[in-house]
Order: sequence, then structure tokens, then C-alpha cells
Amino acid sequence: MSIEKAYNQWSSQYDTNKNRTRDLDKKVTTEVLSNVPFQNVLELGCGTGKNTEWFLTRSNSVFSVDFSEEMLKIARQKITAENVSFQKADITKPWDWTDEIFDLITCNLILEHIEDLNFVFQEAYSKLKSGGYFFISELHPFKQYIGSKARFETEEGLIELETYTHHISEFLRSANSAGFQLKHLEEWFDSGKNDPPRILSLLFQKP
Repeated sequence: MSIEKAYNQWSSQYDTNKNRTRDLDKKVTTEVLSNVPFQNVLELGCGTGKNTEWFLTRSNSVFSVDFSEEMLKIARQKITAENVSFQKADITKPWDWTDEIFDLITCNLILEHIEDLNFVFQEAYSKLKSGGYFFISELHPFKQYIGSKARFETEEGLIELETYTHHISEFLRSANSAGFQLKHLEEWFDSGKNDPPRILSLLFQKP
């Protein structure tokens, strides 16, 4: 099943089903970015708007994009603030859907569906102001090594989405190639530290 079709189908239950990765991602985003200054945000993979509301409390404007029109439909219903815009976009193709330059670009739980990290990092770099930040929160590759991936239950059975495993070194190489500087790297666990970390967070800055 295509990524777009799968997320369209997932949208009706995305906010309500049990999803520890989704819930931890929200916590990680607020904790890492709580002391980062920003005024205008480009949110990649906004989904149903689970992080959008918090970005609005900290910024003047938020431009939120996603590949799934059904996810966006729910986000638009939930969030009607005048300083947020929602748009369907494919970040694997040139980012000509905006001319704006941002001081924060965020990327949450979508890079496992994208094969070419270099392109995304290069496009993000081109859309950031000098001194701006690129924040990434993704399913940790250690989880992927043991079989974890984006999936959800339907009446017809389990739907598993197409994914790619990106090692930590690959994130760092792509960032370095684009020109970013690493400011913060953190691994996030569910409760104890006996199991592999669930989320990998990375904060980069454009010099």
C-alpha cells in the first residue's frame, strides 16, 4: 500500500489508537525545543496536528505540510488559528510550494518513509535563515533493527507501511553534507533503559 493511501486510511484512528511512538514524539518535541528560540515554523509531516498546537503557542506563524490529505483534513478541523496554514506537499520533490524562509523546520516520524535523506537535508538547509534550526524526531533505528515500523490495525487486518532504515551515522552524514552543525542528539526510552530506545532526536543549526 502506498504511503499516502495508508496514512489516509490511518487518519480516522491516528489520534485515538494506542501508539507509544506518537505519544513519546510529542513529549520529545516539547522538551527539546522548549529553550530554542523561533518565530516562524515549517512543520514537515504535521499529520493530524498533534504538535502544531504547541508550535502555535511559541511562534508567530506555522506552515504545516503533510502528504496525506485526510490527515490534513483532521488537522484543519482541530486547529483554526489564523496564523497556521496547512498544505499538502511531497518533501521528496523540490520544495517549490513555499517561498518563505524559516527559523525552525521540524520533521516528526516521517523520514523512515523516505529513502533519500540527503535531498531532504539540502532542501531544509535552503529554507532556513542563518542561525535557524532543523529538528528531527524519528523512530530510533535500534527499534527498526528488531522489526518495529509504522503499522496499524484495520478491520481487514494489520497494515504495515513501507519504510527505510536510516542509521544514526547516515543522519549525521547527510546533515554534514548539507552544511548543518549538530547541536543536540538524544535517545529516548519508554520507561526503563533495558529495551532499545524508541525515539532518536537530533537538533541541527544552520551557521
